[in-house]
Amino acid sequence: MIVLVMGVCGCGKTTVGQALAQQLGWRFIDADDLHPQSNVAKMASGVPLTDADRWPWYERIVEELRHHGGHAVLACSALKRIYRDRLAQAGDLRVVFLKGDAAAIAPRVASRRGHFMPASLLESQFATLEEPVDAIVIDATLPVAAQVAAISRALREELPA
Repeated sequence: MIVLVMGVCGCGKTTVGQALAQQLGWRFIDADDLHPQSNVAKMASGVPLTDADRWPWYERIVEELRHHGGHAVLACSALKRIYRDRLAQAGDLRVVFLKGDAAAIAPRVASRRGHFMPASLLESQFATLEEPVDAIVIDATLPVAAQVAAISRALREELPA
């Protein structure tokens, strides 16, 4: 199983994903680490990615998931349904949506240091977001431990004993 932790920049995908992977004893993959340098440079300069920019990145993520196999927690924005559909081709995908509004998330993005995604792109992230209909929806403003506990509980309820 692949647990996709998705949402807009600054919602906590990496932090929650790492904590969840540690709790489950699964491998953690941060999709941001798989961006080509051209995407990183584009975003760092404040230019939103296009689908043409994103597709090679999604291909690389799917290859990474298939290459390693087994259970994994993937932190990836996956803002559109077509992106999540592509990721599902890597295996059994369960979507966790870290949901928050711009008022809650903007201060997080503005205070981040050492990340290529500038706060100016948050609006474009919300404009692109297609909220998933079949997902575990988690309030991104909850403490990380509470988010991980809620995700773990939801996964246990779905998995056969």
